Amino acid sequence: MNRGTAPRLLTVIAAVTAIASAIGFVATLVLGAVLWDDFDAYGEVPIPGSAEVHLPAGEVVISFHTPIIGSSGGGGLPVPRMSVAIDPPDGVADPVLTEDIGGTTTVNGDARVRVWSARVAAEGTYRITTEGRVSAYVNPTLAFGQPNRRGHLPVILAVVFGIALVDLVIARVWAARVRRRAVPLAGPSGYVVPTDQGIRIEALDTLSRLRDSGALTDAEFAAEKKRILDGY
Repeated sequence: MNRGTAPRLLTVIAAVTAIASAIGFVATLVLGAVLWDDFDAYGEVPIPGSAEVHLPAGEVVISFHTPIIGSSGGGGLPVPRMSVAIDPPDGVADPVLTEDIGGTTTVNGDARVRVWSARVAAEGTYRITTEGRVSAYVNPTLAFGQPNRRGHLPVILAVVFGIALVDLVIARVWAARVRRRAVPLAGPSGYVVPTDQGIRIEALDTLSRLRDSGALTDAEFAAEKKRILDGY
């Protein structure tokens, strides 16, 4: 494999993963609000009011639900002061209520926000009684539904998106280093390779200086000069 192929391949994979996870994140948010949110699967009770609702065993999500006109504002749907009483069938333990305020979901002028979660001991028909100061709302109800089993998907996709971005940065840094290594180092500027004639002239000049300094006799100088001129 070419040295530059690996970082290019990692770049493509990271980019595709980031795009796919971003699209998936948006899609899960939309589908979660429109199709996957069974917030009223078991029924609704008006506020104030009383009704019988058939609940399964396990976790039940209780949401404040009301139509709205315009926007609910940047802070989400305000939750009014209200209460709920859940009377179980004979011989069944009372459900355990836990306050669990969630985010506001608004679809086509219909707003809801999770307020409580209830742990129901056994399936059956429960008597629900609600009270609250809800005069500012239009037809407010408490909706009883299923928890969103796919609520973890946006978190997973957000984590995948973050990992893909980190991989993309690593791939680009890696590719930059590979490109720098591929550039050949330039030789010293202005360097000229000497010719044979130049080498001989330089050698004769050195011999002359050695003779003038007394390091060589005339005979030695003549012999070395002849050897240089004859091409060694």
